[in-house]
Amino acid sequence: MFKKSLHQIDQKSHFKLYKRFPVTLERGSGSRVWDVDGKEYIDTFAGIAVNSLGHSHPKIVAAIQDQASKLIHISNFFTSGPQVKLSEKLTRLTGLDRSFFTNSGVEAIEGAFKLARKYGHSNGKSGNIISMEECFHGRTIGAIAAGKKKYQEGFEPMPEGYQQVPFNDSKALAGAMDETTIAVVIEPVQGEGGIRVAGKAFLKEARRLCDKFNALLIFDEIQCGMGRTGTLFAYEAYGVKPDVLTLAKALGSGVPIGAVLATEKAASVLDYGNHGTTFGGNPLATRAALTTLEVMEEENLVQRSAELGEWLMKELKKIAKDEESITDVRGKGLMIGVELAFPGAGVMESMLKKGIIINVASGNVIRLVPPFIISKVELTAVVLALKEAIQEEKRKRKK
Repeated sequence: MFKKSLHQIDQKSHFKLYKRFPVTLERGSGSRVWDVDGKEYIDTFAGIAVNSLGHSHPKIVAAIQDQASKLIHISNFFTSGPQVKLSEKLTRLTGLDRSFFTNSGVEAIEGAFKLARKYGHSNGKSGNIISMEECFHGRTIGAIAAGKKKYQEGFEPMPEGYQQVPFNDSKALAGAMDETTIAVVIEPVQGEGGIRVAGKAFLKEARRLCDKFNALLIFDEIQCGMGRTGTLFAYEAYGVKPDVLTLAKALGSGVPIGAVLATEKAASVLDYGNHGTTFGGNPLATRAALTTLEVMEEENLVQRSAELGEWLMKELKKIAKDEESITDVRGKGLMIGVELAFPGAGVMESMLKKGIIINVASGNVIRLVPPFIISKVELTAVVLALKEAIQEEKRKRKK
């Protein structure tokens, strides 16, 4: 009886920040979760692209249990085996030189922005960090200053030093940059912006312009990194290497952790005490991240993300051919957006009733970011249910 009333208790005691569904989830396994009433759901949202290995992966569970029995937290005045090993592994995999660990994606972004500001000042610059329209970098004051206007409302005045240009517009970016520009920040695939994929020519031009004006190129791969788009890091598919890379979400398989990776040239401007964190990079979080990378390698999950994503995209485009309510299907790997001709909230609610968890980004884009271990059988069920839910919503709107 108590479990069934958890949603009502939450509505009274928690800040009114999340428009939650009246569902209380209790456990998960693989690509499925169950609520307190025992109803089963296929999860294609994966905790906002976090649970790429699925729920309760046995190797992740074992690693967390083992590490918790040894050392959970020690502060960054000491080194720990898991943190050092993760730092070495990520710098080796990315080809970048130094790492810094945080508790979340937005903290990684704040770290990247602080690094950019210090780099600018060290080079006699006091200009802007340029971001892209429709971007999303988190919800701190600094992050929303670089993001959409709607997230800034009621939180003014915004910090100065930020500027936006249209996504994928090389001409606009070139027109906005000069010798004072300190950094350009880009999501290679925009998540909250509606699964919008950067063009290769655009990212190459961003790299060229940053080199020309001695500005840092920051890639925010908090959502699109860690194998999500079919390569371990999204930028690998473009042949464009950033100066600074931010990671989070899937990095720890649900254990809170973010990371900032940077070249020596960028990182060298920071000195002792310029930045720090209490919990960031503690032994538990870094052990979870290390194990996540190990499992992805052992189970060849990056390739699986690419192959499953290609298959799923084809299946979705098949239904789009006969459904005028679908205006576009786009994405990379297992990060796919289905754009609708109307708001997607009703479709999301209908899918939940059918036992499938999806999400809507930018109001009318169905965002599919399932675990990499999901099966084609499960994805087929998702595609068929989605087609049915869209048709149901279309009929409702015609009444």
